[in-house]
Amino acid sequence: MKLHSLTVNEGATKNRKRVGRGPGSGTGKTSGKGHKGQNARSGGGVRPGFEGGQLPLFRRIPKRGFSNAKFKTVYAVINLSDLDKFEDGAVITPELLKEMGLVKQQLDGIKVLGKGKLSKKLTVKAHKFSNVAKEQIEKLGGKAEVI
Repeated sequence: MKLHSLTVNEGATKNRKRVGRGPGSGTGKTSGKGHKGQNARSGGGVRPGFEGGQLPLFRRIPKRGFSNAKFKTVYAVINLSDLDKFEDGAVITPELLKEMGLVKQQLDGIKVLGKGKLSKKLTVKAHKFSNVAKEQIEKLGGKAEVI
């Protein structure tokens, strides 16, 4: 098989529809937009959700209740594989992580997750730990301290 002998499968490509082009195209004259009207104009059409002046659905449905979503705690996460960069016996704090660029923003705290392998004894100070991360750190003789 040579590169010049490669072909596209039958029916895999289509010619694009060239609207408004003479006889034979099937979409000459008004280019399939009908005669005049808002949708025939350039930039025409209505915004999403517009129902022709009828009260739109998003205004018809009731808006009640309270959502706690804007008050939820969001943690900046870091994995064990990221902590493996530190030397043996290091004390890791949120300030050190931010200084090294491993965490951009501290948000509501730092959470250590158990993805990856850890091969060094470390003392990690964070706001939260996953069970796997805590086990891994303590298995190697390190400490997982909750701030």
